[in-house]
Amino acid sequence: MKRRDFLKRAGIGVAASAAFGPVFAQAQPTIRWRLASSFPKSLDTIYGAAEVLAERVRALTGGRFQIRVYQAGEIVPGLQVMDAVQQGTVEAGHTASYYFVGKAQVLAFDTSVPFGLTARQQNAWMYHGGGIELFRPIFADFNIIQFPGGNTGAQMGGWFRKEIKSAADLKGLRMRIPGPGGQVMSRLGVVSQVLAGGDIYPALERGTIDATDWVGPYDDEKLGFYKVAKYYYYPGFWEPGPQLSFYVNLQEWRKLPKEYQQAFEVAAAEANLSMLAKYDQVNPPALQRLIRAGVRLRKWPTDVMKAAQKAAFDWYEEEAAKDATYRKVYTAWKKFREEQYRWFGVAELGYEQFAFPAS
Repeated sequence: MKRRDFLKRAGIGVAASAAFGPVFAQAQPTIRWRLASSFPKSLDTIYGAAEVLAERVRALTGGRFQIRVYQAGEIVPGLQVMDAVQQGTVEAGHTASYYFVGKAQVLAFDTSVPFGLTARQQNAWMYHGGGIELFRPIFADFNIIQFPGGNTGAQMGGWFRKEIKSAADLKGLRMRIPGPGGQVMSRLGVVSQVLAGGDIYPALERGTIDATDWVGPYDDEKLGFYKVAKYYYYPGFWEPGPQLSFYVNLQEWRKLPKEYQQAFEVAAAEANLSMLAKYDQVNPPALQRLIRAGVRLRKWPTDVMKAAQKAAFDWYEEEAAKDATYRKVYTAWKKFREEQYRWFGVAELGYEQFAFPAS
């Protein structure tokens, strides 16, 4: 969607905003928020989505609504962003909801689950398929209102020190893989671990772990995993379209003038689309650089994919059987997923199978 369209949807046409901008600036209060990111500045595409949000909000409100972005660790560690927003330590946050499945497993569907929705499908579900409406009362229980805030697109399947030729090769393998992906890989015999980004490379180098997931070529190249683990697997079936989210403290949200709320929603939507577009631009050349550096690109064996898919849906059914909120979201999500897969299997897959080059 073009920026002009964003402005129109927010009720602020381009011409109109120029006409009443000075009046708007005088009539509305000056508000300053702090936004805590779960990501370091070095991951410029993920972290940068929050900066896009802040810049657009400032521009749309004539500088009267200002949001300052703080990288992970400046105010709170990256995995404490949800608590910080909930408690009002900061007014807003930018994070991935599946980091917080320890609070509620259902939060994973706000980001991504194994064999779930692609980025386009996730947007369709959130904006038009009832996803946001399903999650609003869930996040309200945490004193938060949530907005889609970016997507990486389908991620890669991770870095491995040895080749994986079958599902049997996964048994006993020590892998850094958090969240739902870790749950599924554990069911395949992997010893899953959670490590902060800065701890992964030395663990791989020392052999403390045998493999790690991360994001995709552009971000993975920066962390240098290819220097100590040559096998690069695809696809990252546990994150086919992981959505990032903007969190806002519910009390602070309700205090905002309606015009500021609209500016925030419009800016969040632009940041959501901008992140995915940038990843689609920067990942292809990064992958080529990695291959030239000696990386061995490998597709997951079919038996691994089949075993992982079965393990994933067995797990979802187990969670749905014991948690009514999870069951409500999962049932709606599963129906939407099935409809999307049938449609994408016709138009999108039909084109891609013919037009995309074999890897």
